[in-house]
Amino acid sequence: MSIPRICTVAGGLLWRDGSKETDIAFASLGDATELVYQTVAENNNDLKGKNRMATIFTEIQKDMAVLTLNNGTTNSISPDLVRDLSETLDEIRNEVKGIVLCGGAKFFSIGLDLPLLIKCDRAEMSDFWYKFNHLILVLYTVSLPTVCVLSGHAVAGGNILALTCDYRFAGTDTKKIGLNEIKLGVPIPYLADMLLRQIIGDRSANEVLYSGDLMSFSEAKEIRLIDEIYSTETVMQKATEKAAKLSEFQVHAFSAIKSYRTEEIRNRYEKNGKARNEAFLDCWFSEPTQRLLKEACQRF
Repeated sequence: MSIPRICTVAGGLLWRDGSKETDIAFASLGDATELVYQTVAENNNDLKGKNRMATIFTEIQKDMAVLTLNNGTTNSISPDLVRDLSETLDEIRNEVKGIVLCGGAKFFSIGLDLPLLIKCDRAEMSDFWYKFNHLILVLYTVSLPTVCVLSGHAVAGGNILALTCDYRFAGTDTKKIGLNEIKLGVPIPYLADMLLRQIIGDRSANEVLYSGDLMSFSEAKEIRLIDEIYSTETVMQKATEKAAKLSEFQVHAFSAIKSYRTEEIRNRYEKNGKARNEAFLDCWFSEPTQRLLKEACQRF
């Protein structure tokens, strides 16, 4: 079974992929540079040889699970994607020795599916939010080696998914990554805040979170948000090789060492997560934030 290949997309202010008729552009909105996209026709994927859930493709290669987000061109994080990825992890975590998480060539993930979630009432949004954070905790604490492949933009919730992995490998330097939640009137999730600070340190995390700006992959590598940048042609191979190399160690030893790194954050989230999540929901449903979110929805 072959690893899915990711096509190369040229850098610049505007890209067109003629086969998918998809435009991606950077446009200025006030003082912020925002990612704007328009999908004219959805990607048509070849599913042969892959186990498909609605928004996730799973491919097993030499005991490594390659999990590919497949929720349209932008891989927005919807309740369906959270459910499918959670169920996939439950199914494969005891059957493989490592996980490679990847997305699309244009977007790893643009983040939360705002046009869908803005329609949710408090109970519906709460259900989604707690399940999303539980998924983040499971990905972060899974005892297997995990490597994230970034060949497309990773924005907000997309960046958060990448934070859960042991390593983040980029397959291009023409894309952007960042946590722009503050510009939408919401805080970064409590759990994701802790992951970011563990990875890049407190001062760098403050700059990332307080500015809400997106950065290039090379800029992200400078602050250790991204570990390595490879070519589009080699990044999947490098990621699977890294996961496979880590899986060669005695499984109980690797699992114990990983648990030393994750247990403090897990314990803090289990203690404080409910109150922090409710505070996030309070902010989400406040009138000023709802106005900002509805404005953002107009750009989807």
